[in-house]
Amino acid sequence: MDGIRERVRKDGVEFISLQFSDLLGLVKEVVIPIEELDDTLRYGAWFDGSSVEGFARIQESDLFLKPDISTYAIVPWQNDGKTARFICDIYGNDGNPFPFDPRHILKEELGRARAMGYTYNVGPEPEFYLLREDLSPIDSGGYFDMSSYAGYSLVKEIVRALKSFGIEAEAAHHEVGRGQYEIDFNYGEALTTADRMITLKYAVKKIAQMKGFVATFMPKPFRGMPGNGMHVHQSLSDPSGKNLFYDGGDRYGLSALAYGFMGGQMAHVREICSFLCSTVNSYKRLVSGFEAPVYVSWGSMNRSALIRVPRWFSGKEESARIEMRCPDPTCNPYLAFSLMLTSGLDGIRSGARPPEPREEDIYSLDESALSERGIAQLPGSLFEAIELSESSDLCRKTLGDELFKRYITMKRKEWNDFKTEVTDWERKRYGEVY
Repeated sequence: MDGIRERVRKDGVEFISLQFSDLLGLVKEVVIPIEELDDTLRYGAWFDGSSVEGFARIQESDLFLKPDISTYAIVPWQNDGKTARFICDIYGNDGNPFPFDPRHILKEELGRARAMGYTYNVGPEPEFYLLREDLSPIDSGGYFDMSSYAGYSLVKEIVRALKSFGIEAEAAHHEVGRGQYEIDFNYGEALTTADRMITLKYAVKKIAQMKGFVATFMPKPFRGMPGNGMHVHQSLSDPSGKNLFYDGGDRYGLSALAYGFMGGQMAHVREICSFLCSTVNSYKRLVSGFEAPVYVSWGSMNRSALIRVPRWFSGKEESARIEMRCPDPTCNPYLAFSLMLTSGLDGIRSGARPPEPREEDIYSLDESALSERGIAQLPGSLFEAIELSESSDLCRKTLGDELFKRYITMKRKEWNDFKTEVTDWERKRYGEVY
C-alpha cells in the first residue's frame, strides 16, 4: 500500500474516482477527496447498494468499494483538480465479496480455469457511432475512410486518453457505417481486458460529450446501416504463457483443446445469448445481410459464421485463437466473459467437438437447406433469448442462483416495457390503414 500512496503523492492527486460496474455493465463512480484515500484502502468506501440496478435489497444495502490498486490511473480530462481512478471490488458489511458483483463472478470463473491449468485470454473489438448533437452521424465515410477530420480528430484524442489508463490501442479505424468507428486494444487476460473494456466505453462517451458530440455503442442505432458489434478473440494459455490453442499440424492451426472449447461454446451459445446480446435492440443487429452472425456455425473465411478462425502469420503460434462474433458492446463484459469461459471449459471437460466448418455463404441458404445441414439459429429476440437462459443450468451455476434470477427479472421487465411501447413505424404502418 505504501507504493500506491507514494505514487499518488508524486502525481499530485487531489481526488479519487472509485469506479465499479453494475449488473448491466454500466460504469458507476464515487468521488472522494485524497484525504480519504488511506481509510478507503484500509476499510473501503461505503455506498448504498439498494440504489444500484440489480444490486442489494433495502435490508442488505450497506456495501463497500475496495480499490484494486493495479487499476490506478490518472483521469486525463479532469481539469478541476487532478483525479485518479481505481476500479473497485465490492464487499458486503460482513467483509466478504459481494456475490452480485460482476467483477467478482469473473474472478471466480478465472480461478476455476487456473485450477485446471488455464489462463483465459480475450481481445474484444468494440464498435461505436460518433454523432452530432442532433444524433446524425459525424461523417459520411465508409470502411477505412480517412475523409472525416472531425471523426478522426476525436478518435485520436480518445486513443491518447486511453494511454493514460494503460490501454494501448493497436488500431483505430473507420467502420462501414457513416460515423462508425472501431478501436482495438491489447489482447490479454480476461479480467484485465474486461476492466479495459468498461474504461474504453467510459472514455469514449466522456470525451465525445466534452467535444459536443454523442458516442453510442447501441447495437443497431440506425435502420439499414451496420450495427455495433464486439467480436471477441479468445485463447487459453498455460502458466508459462504457451498458447494451448495452437497445433501446426491441423488444417486450421487449432489444437484438440481449442476444438473442445469451440464445441462447448457452440453447444451453449443460444442459452448464454441474453448475456452476450443483452438488449431488445441487440436482436435488430442479429439479422442477415450486415455480416452479423445469425447461424451457429464456424469457419475461417466465412464472415457469416458465429465463430471464425482468423488467419495468422506463419510461425506466430501465440496468435492462434478463435473469434466469437455475436457479442455486442451493450453486454456486461464481466458476465459475458464468465459465461463464454464456462461454456468453453464445459466443452473441454465433456470432449465436445464442433460440427463441420461452413465456408459457404450461409445467408443464401433457405430454411430446408439449413435444417438439412443441422445449422441452428441464434435467438431472434430478447424474449427468446431470456427463455433459453432461464432454463440454462450452466448460466444459473456460473452466476449463482440469486444473481441469475435478478438478471432474468431485469431483462423480462425490459422486454415487457418494450412490448407496450408504440413506435413511429407502427403509427406509419397502421395509423391510417386500419
